[in-house]
Amino acid sequence: MTDQNQETAQDQVAGEPEIGYEQARDELVEVVRRLESGGTSLAETMTLWERGEKLAAICQTWLDGARRRIEDARAASENINDNTDRQA
Repeated sequence: MTDQNQETAQDQVAGEPEIGYEQARDELVEVVRRLESGGTSLAETMTLWERGEKLAAICQTWLDGARRRIEDARAASENINDNTDRQA
């Protein structure tokens, strides 16, 4: 990735993704399909690859957020159960 694109992707990952997980995943699938089919110029290939990297980072951000939410919910549930057990 170019420095500018890398900074943009890092900024994107640091904040809330601008597009939803499903949209990013679907677009990433299309980018991969186009890259695998070949027949594109080097410049277009690089542009597709850079977009794919950004989309992969967005997907990872969504997945990491979902994992954190699940872990937080489990921890909260365990705390509630622990408190209930102690009171009983």
